[in-house]
This record gives sequence, C-alpha cells and structure tokens, in this order.
Amino acid sequence: MNHLINVAEQFLPQGQVLEVRPYGNGNVHDTFLVTVDGAAEPHFILQRLNTRVFRRPELVMTNLRLCTDHVIGRLARTPTGPGRRWEVPRVLGARDGRDYFIDGQGSFWRALSFIDAACTLDTINDLGQAREVGYGLGRFHHLLSDLSAERLADTLPGFHVTPGYLRHYDEVLATHGAASGPEAAQACRFVRERRAWAHVLEEARAQGRLRLRPIHGDPKVNNVLLDTETGQAVALVDLDTVKPGLVHYDIGDCLRSGCNPQGEETEHWEAVRFEPDLCRAILTGYLSQARGFLTAADYDHLYDAVRLISFELGLRFFTDYLEGNVYFKARHRQHNLARALVQFRLTESIESQETVMGGIIRDLR
Repeated sequence: MNHLINVAEQFLPQGQVLEVRPYGNGNVHDTFLVTVDGAAEPHFILQRLNTRVFRRPELVMTNLRLCTDHVIGRLARTPTGPGRRWEVPRVLGARDGRDYFIDGQGSFWRALSFIDAACTLDTINDLGQAREVGYGLGRFHHLLSDLSAERLADTLPGFHVTPGYLRHYDEVLATHGAASGPEAAQACRFVRERRAWAHVLEEARAQGRLRLRPIHGDPKVNNVLLDTETGQAVALVDLDTVKPGLVHYDIGDCLRSGCNPQGEETEHWEAVRFEPDLCRAILTGYLSQARGFLTAADYDHLYDAVRLISFELGLRFFTDYLEGNVYFKARHRQHNLARALVQFRLTESIESQETVMGGIIRDLR
C-alpha cells in the first residue's frame, strides 16, 4: 500500500493522499480510486497500464490528451443543452511535467480526473437506460466527428480487425492444439462455420464504402457513466482504445453488450438472448446525436456490425483461453471459454433476428 501511495503522490501538486483502493472491474488495467485531503478535487483515478497489451503506452496518452482537449474545446464553443452535462476524464500531469509516471519496477502509471455523482451499469434494466447508453456513444462520436482520424496513433494495430483475429486463432490452434471437452469443440465448430463472413466490414472499408473515424474502441455498457440523480449519460470512460477505426465497431460493441440482459459474465450462457427492443432504444439514443455524420453505407452495415462484433469478441475470448489466458484477466482456467460461449450464443440470437433488426434500422434511418 505504501508503494501505491507513493505513486499517487507523483500526481498530487498539493494535499495529502488519504487512501488508495481498488476501483472497478476492468479486464486489462489495474485501477484505483485515490482519496486526497487539501486538494481542489477530493478524488482521482490512478491506473497501472498493462504494457503487455499496450506496448506503446506513451502513444495511448498522446491520443487521450488529443481527444480530451478536442472535446473540451468543442464543449466550450457549443455547450451541452440545459438540463444536461457532459464531462471528459482529464489527464492529470505528473510532477515531472509528463502525462505519466514510471516507477522503479518499470510500471507505467497515469492519473485521470474522477467524474463525481455518476455510476455505471453492467446490464441495462429498462428502455430509458438503453436510450441514454446510445446517447452517450452518439454524443462521444459527434464531439469527435470533426477530428481527423489521421491525427490519432494506432495504439493497438489490428484491434477490431476481425480477419486478423482469425489468423491469430489459426496460429494458436496450430501451436497449442484444440482444447479437449465438448464446449471447446462446440466453440471450434462455431468459428469454423462463420469464418467466411468475418471480412465483411474490412472489405467495405477497402472498397471505400466505409471510412476511418476516431472511435472509442470499447464502448460496452459499463464504460458509459450515468448521472446518479437524473440517469442521463454524462461521459464515456476507459479511453485507452481510442484510435482510428470504423464507428461500426463501436456501435456493434455497444449493442452487443447493451442488448444482452444476462450480461457478459453469466454462467447460464444457454439463456443468453439479444433483445431487439433494447436495440431500438439504444439506436434511437445514438442517432439523436450521430445522424448528421452517418452515410447511407454506414446504415447498410449496422446489422453486420453487431453480428460481427459479438462473434469477434467470442473469438478473442476463445483464442485467449487456448493460449492460456494471457490477454484478458481470468478468475479460473475456464473463464475465457465461458465468456466465449456467451458471445457465440449471442451471435446466434442476433442471426435469428436479422429480419427484425433490419426493420428497426429501416424505421430509424
């Protein structure tokens, strides 16, 4: 604990650190809430970045600073309407003037402002929450829609490029072999039957029908902060994966996580179902902010997006399971296999409702 306090003090220009405690349930980084006395703000977020995943963490910080400064500037020019707030996690500089601190063990640390009076959800409970989650992602995309994607570094090359995950899966399978057991065999069969359409979004981009924009990269439900009093979306957090990409990856990821009331960590994967009413509500909230910059081709690929991202995440979980759980934090050996089965079942449910989803998208265009 003394080490954590010492690290936290590197980002504290005044006051005293009272407490550092674990915060949230992220799969990649170690996150802590710091409580301080005698500072302008009583709390801030401290994170130790996983440099096995983000091998160029300084570029993560460059992207983060660029995007947050851009959004803060836009909000200053065109504030959020009355009755609403929209906040951005601010980068807190270290004592040496950098945006990060590297400790004696070589760990990479950064600090962010804490957004107060807000909470997250692991699953959506009603249509109002669904609309707010969609609004939050749409607001985020809208505020970054005039920032050139070319200014952002690609901090995770290959991230959300499904054909690349398939190639890695094939390599892992060739090296480690298929795991034993009926559930692992089922997962292998699922991947084999669907790999042919895994190129759909990348092919559309290569043909010029879809273009790169700034994306969040991981806008699942619990990365949208909701005001504890009004229930309105007030921020998107966990901005490490901000990079150039297709907004379809974000839209698909938001729908994938938001329209599954069972949640990603359910032990009853057979009961997982994609709920179209939640899908309609999320898209309604999203389009209230994003309609101005979406093209006809963007709409044409919305169904592909949600179907593909569910499959992609299941593929990533399953590959990590085969590789020994080296990317996603796992509570036990079978954890990432169980996560993969949830996503594969969700993909099946999405596929069974293609006609329904097509109708929703047509209604909202």
